[in-house]
Amino acid sequence: MTRTRRSLLAGVAASPALLAAPAVHAQERIRWRMATSWPKNLPGPGIAAAYLARRVAELSGGTFEIQLFGAGEIVPALQVLDAVGNGTVEMGHSAAFFWQGKNPAANAFTTLPFGPDPIEHQAWLERGGGQALWDELYRLFAVKPLLAGNTGPSMAGWFKRELGSAADLRGLKIRAQGLGAELWQRLGATALTVAPGDLLISLSSGVIDAVEFLAPVNDLPLGLYKPAPFYYAPGFNKPNGAAEAIIHLPAWEKLSPAHRAMLEAASAEAHARGLVEAQNDNAGAMLELVTNRQVQLRRLPADLLAAARQHARDLVQDLAAKSELSGRIIASMEASRARARPWRRVTLAGSLAMQGD
Repeated sequence: MTRTRRSLLAGVAASPALLAAPAVHAQERIRWRMATSWPKNLPGPGIAAAYLARRVAELSGGTFEIQLFGAGEIVPALQVLDAVGNGTVEMGHSAAFFWQGKNPAANAFTTLPFGPDPIEHQAWLERGGGQALWDELYRLFAVKPLLAGNTGPSMAGWFKRELGSAADLRGLKIRAQGLGAELWQRLGATALTVAPGDLLISLSSGVIDAVEFLAPVNDLPLGLYKPAPFYYAPGFNKPNGAAEAIIHLPAWEKLSPAHRAMLEAASAEAHARGLVEAQNDNAGAMLELVTNRQVQLRRLPADLLAAARQHARDLVQDLAAKSELSGRIIASMEASRARARPWRRVTLAGSLAMQGD
């Protein structure tokens, strides 16, 4: 056999491997942009957004990259849903109650006054039919939602002056979000919408007199205690702090099942990590605020809490009456909570008894 023929046959024999080799390197590569409603690396939601992007890259072996943008870098904080829905970006990280102006039922997927805590909320989404209703609502905006972070229960907020009774809320200007904003208004305050990155300057300049944001670890780096040293609990207005990953629906539908699973897994991890971080880090941040930053912890007056609870019941009923879909969302959430309430009472009472509280 001639050298030329041997070389030709060797080439043919090797051809299957040669033909297969490009397929190994031709894995689908995805490059997305994610707009967020937070300053980059803001403790809590900002960190959850960064973790989500990093984790998807890890799970995909670097073939699925999500470039993260802080609030205002592509669109303002409160325009993330629009940017995702119209395809300006493929993905966003935000909180559902920012969209109550588009559909009031969105509040249910972040928090409701005196509503579910983080575990109750997640149980409803994953076992009580809540996710299907969330998908149905967000389909109206051409968006797919995923639970993707949680800052836990919030404090009631930062106030420039002490509150002696519910009457002290009259005329007070407070930054508030979601259905909680309407609740503060019914209590006599004026609720205003302010993006997280503008809270300190708005509080310092007198645009607002009080701020409800999140919890100690999230509030501390914003410096809200400087102009408003009175820190009130309990956070009846926001007992849950769910964040969302929102995905342009056509982009979601084009993803392979494997890439969808990566996004779902990374989002679930971001939610779980957020709750662990909140539990651990809020303790240290609270100690820092009280010990070294001269913050005055206060409990809301009893008459204010009683009035707030009654107004909250009325607000949720009003929300349920907004539309047929809103009614189904609220009914589903309340059914899930009612089913779990006996067990919750047993475990909560047992926990308090064991701790001596």
